[in-house]
Amino acid sequence: MSEPTAERRAKGPYVVIECPEKIPCNPCVEACPNKAISIPGSMIELPQIDYEKCTGCLLCIPRCPGLAIFVIDETPQEYSIVYIPYEFLPRPKKGDIVSGLDREGKALCKVEIIKVIDSPKFDHW
Repeated sequence: MSEPTAERRAKGPYVVIECPEKIPCNPCVEACPNKAISIPGSMIELPQIDYEKCTGCLLCIPRCPGLAIFVIDETPQEYSIVYIPYEFLPRPKKGDIVSGLDREGKALCKVEIIKVIDSPKFDHW
């Protein structure tokens, strides 16, 4: 999977998709209003991102049933913002300080919740 260039990362938020395996799935493709996400070939292939089309709009995040999509914004000067899916209770609140975890669940750092966004209601399939 390609990664955004440093020039693109400096422009604003961009999507990152980390599908762990090839399965028949494409809600992210349908969710993207800019057609920045595609699945070339068969629906079981991994999604590809056209970073010149991606605006980091966040609409793909709640559509992914596998919680494999997040958006990164590296443009703030003091810190980066990472928008992630979250499906557990209790929901974090703005201002909460929580542990940032790696892919294995080990705590890496403390992070501040700066925004909690409710996803639009829709049918997954």
